[in-house]
Formats: sequence, C-alpha cells, structure tokens
Amino acid sequence: MESSARIVVIGVGNEFRRDDGVGPAVAALLRERAENPAFVPDTVVSDCDGDPARLIALWEGARLAVVVDAAQAHPGAAGRIHRIELDAERLGQPSTTSSHGLGLGEAVDLARVLGRLPERLVVYAVEGSDACVGTGLTPAVADVVEPLADSVENEILRHLAAEAGGER
Repeated sequence: MESSARIVVIGVGNEFRRDDGVGPAVAALLRERAENPAFVPDTVVSDCDGDPARLIALWEGARLAVVVDAAQAHPGAAGRIHRIELDAERLGQPSTTSSHGLGLGEAVDLARVLGRLPERLVVYAVEGSDACVGTGLTPAVADVVEPLADSVENEILRHLAAEAGGER
C-alpha cells in the first residue's frame, strides 16, 4: 500500500449503538465534503469497528492519522470532546477509554511494538451518554458532529502548513 504521502481520517465505532456511531457520523460528513474539490487532497476517510489490527492497517505509513471515536469518561458530559495527540515523543494511553472492549489504546501499544504507528496520531474522543442498541446519536453528541468535522479539517490544514513551513 503506497502510504508515504497519506493523511488518514478514521471514524471508529458502531452506528447501531447510538452514540458509539459518532466516529462513523463524522467520517460520513467528511466523505461528503471530499466530493468538493476544495477538500484537503491526499486524505483518505475510512470507518473502522475499532479492531486494533484494522486500525493499524488503516493508519500504517501515514504522515498524519486522525481518529474520531466515542469515549466513556467518569464523570462524563455527553458531547464533550477530548483532543489527544500522540507522536514519537508522547506515546501513551489516552485519558479516556474507548467504548469498545479492545480498541485504540491496544492498537497504539501494538503498533508501537510492531513499528507501525503513523508519524503523527491525533485522537478526537467524544463522550457519549448512550451506547445501547439502536440508531441515531443523542442530541448532545449529534450537535458536535459538524463542528468536529471542521476541527478535523483544520487539524489536517495545520499539519500541511507545518510541513510546508518545515516545522515538526
């Protein structure tokens, strides 16, 4: 897989478990935007169920990987967003946990051991309030989908600007 110039966005979750579908909802919105020629080039937008092996395969070799996932925090506030940046100097466990049994933390640990981390990994974790079986995000989580898609696009643009300016 040719990946040296890739930027990937991965929406993690299950749209049939209410707020757990926030990652796929953001990814779907970004895919709609990708049809516009003004969307960031060289960006691949994917969905993933959170399986560590699939996450690693999607981000392997990427210059930048942005992951959007539902999270559980205690105490929680539905719709609150956490931005966690991991790079070679700052690898560690996120302060929130994925709503999946195995997930992002395990994928990061495994990818580090295998030497398959992206150059830079940014995680947007959205606190949810309902992960029961069913479709549709709760209102508090649905309200952050569009602003979060904007944040992901801005993240990519900042990354590209830093690369062009020689920063890292």
